[in-house]
Order: sequence, then structure tokens, then C-alpha cells
Amino acid sequence: MKKILGVTAAVAMLLGASACGSSNNGGTAAKSTQAIKLTVWGPSEDQAKSSSWLPTMEKQFEKAHPEYKITWKNAVVSEGDAGTTVKQDPSAAADVYMFANDQLGTLLDAQAIGEVSDDAKAQIKKQDDDAIIKSVTGTDGKIYGVPFTGNTYFMYYNKSKFSSDDIKSLDTMLQKGKVSFNLGNSWYLPAFYTGAGMTLFGKDASNAKDGIKMDSAAATDVTKYLVDLVKNPNFVVDNDEGAGLAALQNGTVDAIFSGTWSASDVKKALGDNYAAAQLPSFTTSGGETYQMKAFYGSKAIGYNPNSKAPQAAAEFATYLGSTEAQKAHYTMRQIVPTDKSLASTYKNDPAAVAQNDTIANTSTLQPTIAAMGNFWDPCKTFGTAIVNGDVNAGNAQAKAQAWLDGYKNIASTSSSK
Repeated sequence: MKKILGVTAAVAMLLGASACGSSNNGGTAAKSTQAIKLTVWGPSEDQAKSSSWLPTMEKQFEKAHPEYKITWKNAVVSEGDAGTTVKQDPSAAADVYMFANDQLGTLLDAQAIGEVSDDAKAQIKKQDDDAIIKSVTGTDGKIYGVPFTGNTYFMYYNKSKFSSDDIKSLDTMLQKGKVSFNLGNSWYLPAFYTGAGMTLFGKDASNAKDGIKMDSAAATDVTKYLVDLVKNPNFVVDNDEGAGLAALQNGTVDAIFSGTWSASDVKKALGDNYAAAQLPSFTTSGGETYQMKAFYGSKAIGYNPNSKAPQAAAEFATYLGSTEAQKAHYTMRQIVPTDKSLASTYKNDPAAVAQNDTIANTSTLQPTIAAMGNFWDPCKTFGTAIVNGDVNAGNAQAKAQAWLDGYKNIASTSSSK
């Protein structure tokens, strides 16, 4: 972080309190026009002719900022690939880019993302709940990136099979219909364990030295529950190839767990019975009831402090996360906004409501620090072992403990650095 301070401090001095829409410069705003070039990276869907959200926002930004004569250069780099692509050469990377917040640690290490301006910070705090703000907050407590949508998964279900009370309990649902869940996937499986008290890197999910911890008895209890779950004839194991969605489409499954990216396909599959909700609870054989908690994050817009036009880049990043831009993003592409003032815009959209309810009520922040990279593979291996029957009621305690013990080196390695 000390290495980052030199770059971010210089940019902060340049930005001052400026942001999109701020032209007050002591009453003496410059009348000259500054010719600049801005390279912007985003997903192809935001640049397609059928949904040209990004080019539209660029034109609107130009109208609002006549002090700039901008030459735009857009390129396709998805939010999920931004961190990897930017860090290859931050000095040659885009001035403005969209990124998934789990890459924040990578971007900070590469000195490739700037702290937002004071005006942007005020905008974010007005628009977003604390949960979303935390998703773009670095370990130094500063905000990097302007959120524009949440990122998590929730439950889609056939409302002719389950009532509004049924969906509160996974066990009740399994008595009335078939449910699919991707137990072998390390982004989905943890929902059972974080719901039962597993912590990842401390209270704020940002301290590698705190490691990954869980009470042994609770871990065993949950593991035994999952062993029984796999054997339940009304439970269908999903996989990364979309088996759950396919089963929902052919009517052999009544509920799946996915995100807004599946909304269109699920709506086509269920028709008038289309519904979505936040995650349910589950009750173990030991009598403990736990609330499932999905990992959540956000997608945001960042600016590159290495930009030749850092002030304009920061202002445009702020604009892409503005209320106006988020509303257009939802209208044009059904990208669910994080802006609380736009709640009425998607109040009749089950997936949008379910996503925001999940983030607010049944989720836990996915850590963005580098140590999180050590979590995924062991978790996937453990989940696959449960699915394959290698973990059973007899060895559940030993297997769960071995899985958790395997993470102890994360904290010890971090402590030695």
C-alpha cells in the first residue's frame, strides 16, 4: 500500500473535490477546451448495437462536460477479466474500466486503480448501502471504484410448487418439490458453512492473518447435513455446465440457485410460475437451524491513476455509476442498479428484488485480498468429495477438520510477510 500512496496522492491532489457535474472552480472556471483521449474497457454487451449503453453514456458525458474535447477508444474487456488484463501493463491499460470487485486487491497491488474523489465518495454513500460500499473498500479503508450493480446468487423457483412460506426453509422445499444446487462449486458450497459461522479473514473479510475459521462441531454438523442432502431423492446436484437450468427447463427440477445472468432463461422456462427469492435456511440433524449465506460482491467502474487525463477519467468513472447511468443500464440491459433511489424501477422484477434482498439479508462479503486465492481449490475438492460420497456420516468430522486445517497455512504465511 505504501507504493500506491505516491500515485494516488498525486492524483488526489489533481482531482481535489472534482467529479462529474462539478464545475465550480472558485467562480473562475476555465473557458478553454482540453483535447483528451479516453480508452474505456467494458463487456461486449454494453457496446453492441442492440444495447449501446457505453457509447450512449459517452455522448451524454460529453454534453455535460464541454470543457473536454474527447476522442473515445472502446475495447472489449469483461468485468471478470479486467484485473488480469490491467495488471499486465497498468501504464498501457484503459483510462476507465469496469471490474468485478473481487479483483480489487489485484488492482491495488498493481497500482492500477485510483481512490475516488470526494464528490464521488459522497455520491456512493448517498446511493449505496453499507454492504455495497464495503465491496469496493480497500484494506486501507479508502474507496476504489464506483459500484453499479451487485454480484451474488439467489434462488429461482416454480411458484406453483412452493408458497412464500415454503421458500424460507430448504428442508420444507425438499418435501414438496425438487431442488438443485451446485455443491461441487467453491462459490456456492460455502453458503452452508458461512451460514453456520465460518469466517474468512476476520470481521471485515480483509485481514489475511485472521485466516479461515469455523467451530469444529458446527462444521461437522453441516457436513453431515450435506451428506444426507446428496442422498435425498428430491435433491439434484447442479454442475458448472448448467445441469440445474436444463432440468428446470424440462420440468424435472423446481428450484435452482443462480444469479441475474440466468433470469431470461429461467423466465422462459417457468413462464407464469416464474419467481425468485433470497436464500433459505436449513436445519441439521443436530437440531440447529442456520441461514444460508451466499458470497456477494459488486461490479464497479474504476479509473487508472496512470492515465494521461486522470481527472477526466475519474469524472467519467463517477458518471458511469451515477443514478442517470444506472437507470439507463437497467433500461437498456437489465443490469440491476445498486442505487437505492432506483428501487421502484425494478420493483416488479423478481430477480432484481431477490438479488438485492440476498445482499441485504442472506449473504457475506467475498474477500478481495490476495489470500482468498488459496480458498477456492481446496473448497472445490471438499465439495466434490461430498458429492461423490467420499465424505460420509462416519468420517464427516475428520474430513471437515482436514479441510479447515488445510487453510491454516494461509494465516501463518501472511504473518511471516
